[in-house]
Amino acid sequence: MTAYFDNAATTKVCNEAAEAVLHTLTEDYGNPSSGYALGRRAAGIVDDARESVAAAMGAEPGEIFFTSGGTEGDNWAIRQGCYYGRHKGRHIITSAAEHDAVLQTMRAMENKGWSVTYLYPDKQGRIEAEQVSEAVRDDTVLVSLMLVNNETGAISPIGEIAEAVREKAPNALIHTDAVQAYLKIPFYPRKLGVDLATISSHKIHGPKGAGALYIRKGLRLTPMLTGGGQERGMRPGTENVPAIAGFGAAADVGSKGFREFEAHIRHIRTYTLELLRDKIDEVVEIGAGDAPQILSVAFPGYGSEVIMNVLDAAGISVAKSSACKKGARSHVLEAMKLPRNIIDSAIRVSFSRFSTAEEAEYFAETVSEAIKRLRHR
Repeated sequence: MTAYFDNAATTKVCNEAAEAVLHTLTEDYGNPSSGYALGRRAAGIVDDARESVAAAMGAEPGEIFFTSGGTEGDNWAIRQGCYYGRHKGRHIITSAAEHDAVLQTMRAMENKGWSVTYLYPDKQGRIEAEQVSEAVRDDTVLVSLMLVNNETGAISPIGEIAEAVREKAPNALIHTDAVQAYLKIPFYPRKLGVDLATISSHKIHGPKGAGALYIRKGLRLTPMLTGGGQERGMRPGTENVPAIAGFGAAADVGSKGFREFEAHIRHIRTYTLELLRDKIDEVVEIGAGDAPQILSVAFPGYGSEVIMNVLDAAGISVAKSSACKKGARSHVLEAMKLPRNIIDSAIRVSFSRFSTAEEAEYFAETVSEAIKRLRHR
């Protein structure tokens, strides 16, 4: 038996998305900028996908700009968001628990003379509105904070944060990395009051290579690239029609089945944690357990790498931290100021609508047997 529990890293492509990708690779494969019928059909596919992606978060199609994924979206939002506010100030607020796509971009902005305030999450992994409000300055022009943390599943109150920022810095732009929020929890950028939001296809059972940046209607953010007039001149380069088509199909399916899928995923997460607690006295849940798809747990006294090697040999896929860290120590857990024995024994277990109770049972039993063996070494 195998069990795939690393859905926060990437998800299995659903059949609907795979079929959409294949169709655009083999049938409606024209360049969407071309004026003949084959190109017009490709352009129509991109437009349909944009409508599906937008509808899934209550946005207008015109607020959605396709990208290559979450990293590009974060870079665009931060770099061009800073450029947008450059005449009003050079201060940015973010957190020390962000994805590297945000953190590395913040460091690049620091090298260009911007001042960055890094907030630290509480023991549950959240950034609170009061922290952000206290950090706002007269020259703050951008706030970039993750909605759902990709390692702990902690949900920060971005709506409250946006209100707090508006009170003290009404002209500051607010960006949220919503890659782990989109079609995982109820997520509506307009209701949250954010100007910019990043989402990604391969986290919602779509293909890799597609994502989107939500840009609030009326905000004239400048492009990060120069070239042709694709994406209404905002993101030049021939559109990745197959990936975009798959993204749209995945968004459509995910939106229509959202309540059912969310309930199932949360049930599997709860069941998995119950099994672990029943079988392993040492298990510690990390964070508040906010998001339905992410479970961060630690087994103090037993190294993450050892546990993961046992699981890998048994055909079970989990992670120690973000996939982008390539096995490095979790900066998120360090930012939460957790004890070293927790950080070094932590693993991230993440679920999808395809996860099953049988997989949960196999995973819990495998971990339990491994720790029993390790106790007697």
